[in-house]
Amino acid sequence: MILFFGTRPGKKTIKKLDGATCPYCHQLDTMTAVMQPNYAHLFWIPVFTVNNVKYAECSYCKRGFDKEEFTPEMERALTE
Repeated sequence: MILFFGTRPGKKTIKKLDGATCPYCHQLDTMTAVMQPNYAHLFWIPVFTVNNVKYAECSYCKRGFDKEEFTPEMERALTE
């Protein structure tokens, strides 16, 4: 019997971070956050979530920020 098991990225969720300032260029309301889950799958059917990838990008200076680089202001805007 052959089992097909692996991981695959899920659907991206994009959210504008209202009220957040870019830590690099200091522009207000230019940040967007992207969240994407990675799923373990069996026969191409998602079984459970392995991890969630989160990062943010400034639309003005195009600088990206990993989850570890989020400021408290960015975290607060993400949870709202």
